[in-house]
Amino acid sequence: MDNYSPFTSLGWILIILGAIFVALPYLVRVFPSLDNVPWWVLWVYRRDGFYFATSPLLIFLSLLSILLSYLRR
Repeated sequence: MDNYSPFTSLGWILIILGAIFVALPYLVRVFPSLDNVPWWVLWVYRRDGFYFATSPLLIFLSLLSILLSYLRR
């Protein structure tokens, strides 16, 4: 079970970051000062009252994690 400890830790970090990024569209409505965050950390799409926020950095780290997982097998 100790072999899976780094993956467990990474999984928890990704879950927490994902929950934060799910909440970000609501936070952008309340705190417009988040517009100063660099685009590679937070990208927000707005149109007609629709907000979509994502993180290119989080997507890149997730893909890197998956790639490393497959390469280690």
